[in-house]
Amino acid sequence: MKPVEITDQNFQQEVLESPVPVLVDFWAVWCGPCRVIAPVVEELAREYDGRLKVGKLDVDHNPNTAAQYGIRSIPSLMIFKDGEAVDMIVGAVPKQQLVSKIEQHISTT
Repeated sequence: MKPVEITDQNFQQEVLESPVPVLVDFWAVWCGPCRVIAPVVEELAREYDGRLKVGKLDVDHNPNTAAQYGIRSIPSLMIFKDGEAVDMIVGAVPKQQLVSKIEQHISTT
């Protein structure tokens, strides 16, 4: 499973109305740290398939959503659950740090 492309237009449907938690990677093509973390984001999309939706939002092409959530530095990864932003990780952090944040928000049912 690859990350879903998230845009200003589909954010409501793909993220806020998602039945499972969503990890959104706010990124841009010119951002070096974003390229560093991209393979980790793709791994997470595969590993959590069915339990977590993973999406990428290009802040240059979708400035409204980035502004709405106060994204000032990228990469920023936000976790949404039940239509609410519940967690945020800024910067290219180690995969284990992302996994521990994700695990806190995935229901074990």
